Amino acid sequence: MDEKELAAVKLHIAGATVRHNSPFGELQSFKNDFELSQDFINKWVVPFYMNINDVSDEWTNKLVSVKGEISTHIIQNNLGDFNWRTRQTGAFFSAITNQVQFIDIIGTHLLKSEVCYAGSVYSKVLAYFNSEKCVEYLNLYLDYYLLKPDLWFDQTAVMEAILYLDKINSTNYFERHSDNWLKFIKNKPYWNKEISTVNLEEQLKVIERVSQF
Repeated sequence: MDEKELAAVKLHIAGATVRHNSPFGELQSFKNDFELSQDFINKWVVPFYMNINDVSDEWTNKLVSVKGEISTHIIQNNLGDFNWRTRQTGAFFSAITNQVQFIDIIGTHLLKSEVCYAGSVYSKVLAYFNSEKCVEYLNLYLDYYLLKPDLWFDQTAVMEAILYLDKINSTNYFERHSDNWLKFIKNKPYWNKEISTVNLEEQLKVIERVSQF
């Protein structure tokens, strides 16, 4: 395996399974200039990344027990690593610790969609923070990615976030995207065209509970 092939394999493992050009290509992603240690990954990624959507009391209590140890440094290191596992964990940590200074990093990660899976967590965190900038990032994502039916990314999760924010902010951004949403899912017979915020709201309740400690 030559260096080019090895680099492609590493990108795939990191979650960069689809390479695409977008108008967001010129945005500067926040990226580390170092590799995370395995000890860091074992402590601050592995126990969390697969459970971010959990809403159980056991999970909530675990987050409360470690929240005091989650520093800005830990969040930044996770968000700057080019891997879906670390990036979504960093975004989630920013929410439960109310670190709003990371909104632009998370929003840019969402728009660029460099790695798979993490976008649903980015959108959830932006919905939780619910600032004007957060809403702008979500709308920009939908304005572009709903017009790309061959990019099966995180459009559902972002539509859920926009619908949720419409409910609590008395806005109507969902309608702005509804026609494009229906066109987008025409070639996706197994996607549910109905958008529900039930699961999102349950997950946001966990973040809210943990953030209070």
